[in-house]
Amino acid sequence: MKNIILIGMPGAGKSTMGVVLAKALGLKFIDTDLAIQEKIGRLLQEIIDTEGAGAFKKIEEETILSQHVHHAVIATGGSVVFSETAMEYLKREGVVVYLRISFEEMEKRLRNITTRGIVLNKGQSLREMYDERVPLYEKYADITIDCSGDDFETVVGQVVDETG
Repeated sequence: MKNIILIGMPGAGKSTMGVVLAKALGLKFIDTDLAIQEKIGRLLQEIIDTEGAGAFKKIEEETILSQHVHHAVIATGGSVVFSETAMEYLKREGVVVYLRISFEEMEKRLRNITTRGIVLNKGQSLREMYDERVPLYEKYADITIDCSGDDFETVVGQVVDETG
């Protein structure tokens, strides 16, 4: 089985669903946000605050390109789609699943926006970030699963069905 790569907005459930999906399919689980924190030795928000969004995206790209895994579920950070190089690499390595949520659902799920490590451009609102990213998620997705309102078990079942 190829890798299953999860992309989507912050709050879409990539990390949480990724763990459950990996268990259900007997695959390894990789969270690229955790890989970045491990590599740099700082929290995502700290990196963004001190280095800036541009530097963070570069670190994210390098971290993705350094992943050489097979038979894994890979939960990516929400900003990975800004790197064409990283996304082309991930598409070669597996099937890209876009976990789609509505703006309202994302807003409801994001309670800790100032500490979560969300890449926003200076002065950018959550709505602007959402509108900027949606076309990129759609561009790179092999499969799109709507996650608004569904419980994790249902979504995991859909991913299993679609990627099986």
